[in-house]
Amino acid sequence: MNFNNKVIWITGASSGIGKALALALSQHNCQLILSSRRKEALEAVKLQCKNPEQVAVLPFDLADYENLKPIALEAIQIFGTVDILINNGGISQRSLVIDTDISVDKKLINVDYLGPVALSKALLPHFVKRQSGHFVTVTSLMGKFSSPYRSGYCGAKHALHGFFDALRLEHDKDNIKVTMVCPGFVNTDVAKNALIGDGSPQQSQDNATENGLDVDAFAKRMLNAIQKEKFEAYIGKKEVLGIYLKRFFPRLLHWYVLRSDVR
Repeated sequence: MNFNNKVIWITGASSGIGKALALALSQHNCQLILSSRRKEALEAVKLQCKNPEQVAVLPFDLADYENLKPIALEAIQIFGTVDILINNGGISQRSLVIDTDISVDKKLINVDYLGPVALSKALLPHFVKRQSGHFVTVTSLMGKFSSPYRSGYCGAKHALHGFFDALRLEHDKDNIKVTMVCPGFVNTDVAKNALIGDGSPQQSQDNATENGLDVDAFAKRMLNAIQKEKFEAYIGKKEVLGIYLKRFFPRLLHWYVLRSDVR
């Protein structure tokens, strides 16, 4: 699969991974729909794309998951179709379980799980009608194993895998593809925007994120995984080994995480 002549919809496109994906994809002969809550930031990303006339901006809030059917319809109408939906929008967390208000867990579920699920369900009939489509969902290595300070985030990301694995099975007959992309540490503002126990943003970078994979390098590897229509892609540095430790040596992973600075 290649991106030429495709219509690709990216959520969380105003910064970080979403912005890097938009800029990289704009080098291809494709049309882009960029979404996030911040219209002005999306417009700025659009102007940085190679062919801004092939880029549309569609702002909305993933937390408003009960009202995404009209958003999906509007996206389809922009270029007449959608070929690939990249569910990238989301928010992280940095707080201990005991210090985290349940409202924070609810927000993480709404934005990181119910938002992408509702948007995908809204677009699904279009894919079924066309007998073609590709859902790409950015989860996290924390969707495969957990670490301290991210309990609600891990819960939401684990849930995404359960949902999209089922969707892939149900709609294999409709030629609908599902790729789950699991980033490790990527050098973006995700840590600064992460929620602490009272629901406010952390507003500071952490060492692990700052020393993570360059966002443009990550975007290149992610697009390669999409082109190969991989079921899952684990992209990061040495933290990717946690996937295999969890599978084969779970106690060793437990010991390692307890002794690591994973904040």
